[in-house]
Amino acid sequence: MDAYVLIGNPNTRKSTIVRSLTGCFNRSLRDIQPVSGGPVLRLYARAGALQETRTTPEDFERELAGRRCTATLFCLLPLANPNDAAGLPDAQAYLEHLRAAGWRLKSIAVLGQNPGGVRGAAMRQFPQAPTEPINVTAHQVRTHFGWL
Repeated sequence: MDAYVLIGNPNTRKSTIVRSLTGCFNRSLRDIQPVSGGPVLRLYARAGALQETRTTPEDFERELAGRRCTATLFCLLPLANPNDAAGLPDAQAYLEHLRAAGWRLKSIAVLGQNPGGVRGAAMRQFPQAPTEPINVTAHQVRTHFGWL
């Protein structure tokens, strides 16, 4: 599974970016054309940070197992859910779990200032995302992801 990830604190407009990029309201399959001209991505888009929707890494894996998709776009909070830090850990723990399950982290966009300790060549930070016009941030993230 190819993963495209948005990381940000509450109110950094993660769900709005997912909706802007995919047209999905909550959870939906979408076809996304890569800029490379390669095959269309059959993408499962999911708005709402997994920790906020009380979705464990294992639950998210199972959710995608039944979908006919090759990629996913989802959101994470940088820090663990304070009410269940063990079950709903920080972004780094989610990403480590998914990597261990064989997922490929294709691209990570951090909205705002807090990457939650996540680092890597696939990550880019968008510090002005919470305040700049949403279409500007969506365009920048789309470019970072390599999507038309």
